[in-house]
Amino acid sequence: MAGPMGRMMAGGRPDQRSMDFKGSSKRLLSQFRPERPTMYAMIACGVLSVGLSVVGPKILGRATDLVFAGIVGRQMPAGASKEQVLESMRRRGEGGVADMLSGTDFTPGKGIDFGAVGNVLLLALGTFLAAGLLMAVSTRLSNRAINKTVYRLREDIQAKLSRLPLSYFDKRQRGEVLSRATNDVDNIQQTLQQSMGQLVNSLLTIVGVLVMMFWVSWLLALVALVTVPLSFVVATRVGKRSQPHFVQQWRSTGQLNAHIEEMYTGHTLVKVFGRQKESAAQFARQNDALYEAGFKSQFNSGVMQPLMMFVSNLNYVLVAVVGGLRVASGSLSIGDVQAFIQYSRQFSMPLTQVASMANLVQSGVASAERIFELLDADEQEADPEEPVRPEELRGRVALENVSFRYDPEKPLIENLSLKVEPGHTVAIVGPTGAGKTTLVNLLMRFYEVTGGRITLDGVDIAKMSRDELRAGIGMVLQDTWLFGGTIAENIAYGAAREVTRGEIEEAARAAHADRFVRTLPDGYDTVIDDEGTGVSAGEKQLITIARAFLSDPVILVLDEATSSVDTRTEVLIQKAMAKLAHGRTSFVIAHRLSTIRDADTILVMENGSIVEQGSHSELLAAEGAYARLYQAQFAQAVAEVD
Repeated sequence: MAGPMGRMMAGGRPDQRSMDFKGSSKRLLSQFRPERPTMYAMIACGVLSVGLSVVGPKILGRATDLVFAGIVGRQMPAGASKEQVLESMRRRGEGGVADMLSGTDFTPGKGIDFGAVGNVLLLALGTFLAAGLLMAVSTRLSNRAINKTVYRLREDIQAKLSRLPLSYFDKRQRGEVLSRATNDVDNIQQTLQQSMGQLVNSLLTIVGVLVMMFWVSWLLALVALVTVPLSFVVATRVGKRSQPHFVQQWRSTGQLNAHIEEMYTGHTLVKVFGRQKESAAQFARQNDALYEAGFKSQFNSGVMQPLMMFVSNLNYVLVAVVGGLRVASGSLSIGDVQAFIQYSRQFSMPLTQVASMANLVQSGVASAERIFELLDADEQEADPEEPVRPEELRGRVALENVSFRYDPEKPLIENLSLKVEPGHTVAIVGPTGAGKTTLVNLLMRFYEVTGGRITLDGVDIAKMSRDELRAGIGMVLQDTWLFGGTIAENIAYGAAREVTRGEIEEAARAAHADRFVRTLPDGYDTVIDDEGTGVSAGEKQLITIARAFLSDPVILVLDEATSSVDTRTEVLIQKAMAKLAHGRTSFVIAHRLSTIRDADTILVMENGSIVEQGSHSELLAAEGAYARLYQAQFAQAVAEVD
């Protein structure tokens, strides 16, 4: 399991740091730099589409004026001019009607010019069709840019995870890290797909409609703009209230995923210790926290759209009243007022859309910040630009005054020195927490030494590339790990080259895994998952040992590699290991001292220091720490037999 039971039941405390909305938004947009040509093309299509869309109402207004002029003209006496008709109406006391009709371009005695109306309507239809096609192209380009950007973001996350030190994963729950790499990336993609194209279109529409509104009537345009400050206040206030809840929502999602992943991975352990209730209670608490954060964020941001609709309707009423007065005074035609009312709707709609997208944008930026936290995490030290490599890998290892500490305030290993000749087997024993596994981690450069140095065949391993260093080291851990796939593929994972089935089977025979593999339904082609379902813990360990055999390493590291196998198999593996270790430097970490009697050198570690060093017989004769450990195990074995 990824963490101790206490942490599994308590869960990690979510980060309480506030969200940098502005900074994270800018950084998210900066991810689109490689897609600038596509973005420019998208904006160009959007500008043309919006330009045609905003011209459309003006064209339809012209059709309305033609129809109204035809209706008015048909009721007027033929042969007179427009000015004569209006003057006659004023003499009859119909001055108000005359003022209104003065803004209409009618011809007395002439009805509706259906040919002209038809041409205008065809022009409007063509305009709207062209606008729609251009918007479709703009949307396609937007989706292309978004998908490529998210693709690169996933690549960056994968590359970052490979560069992070082991300490990063040791301090975090696995499910929480996975949530950032999956859920948060998916949320960003969904947010961008649903909002970016629409947001650009809305902003362009606002600009285009404003231009047309001032062209038609600057007075009505100013009236329409009266409600803009109110819209801004509503959007700002609601956005600030919902923003922290979106941050907490995605943090709670990460915590919940981490808990579920741990409970599923360790479900056997949970059942063995009867922790189902505690696990379910912890799930309920984290689920409630996610529900609360999700409800508050959606509720607060959901209030925005109805408020913006109210502001939009208020704007509509103001424009209709003032526009009606302008028509009555003859300052505007009915067609212009009709177009302006459409413009007021077009102006209010993008404002409402932008406001309704606030919850999506805030949610996406909250996920982006979590991803940027991952991308900004301290990486392991880079390999040297010009790495050094030994002239010949023989396996001579030397530790020179090595010091190391996980916590800067708590030293673990201090001034440790050790020399191991090629082909020698070094066994490392000692109580739990003595630093045995840490020593191996330092040799593999999973952690960097804080003092001194480690050399391989005379070359400081810090000056070697990690890949080259680890390519010469085969490692079998106490915690076995298999990948989803066949048994043959799992064994072949240890080789850096293409291997044949014969080589795989030979490695399995050397590790004494061939016998049980052939008893499986599909033999070496039996498919197992990453949990090794269908094979026992001991059989999993045999597979990992076969993997190490196939890697043909110069240095062999065995960290309690036989802890899960039975005594008879352990004896067989020890013989196979002796064959494998011939001519290779071997580091064996063991608790069962009976398995390391034949080691060339036995190191006894306590509190990060080597307190004893020598062969099995020498250390027993010294009657020191090793002798006490050996006698304790012997006494325990006798007690178990009795």
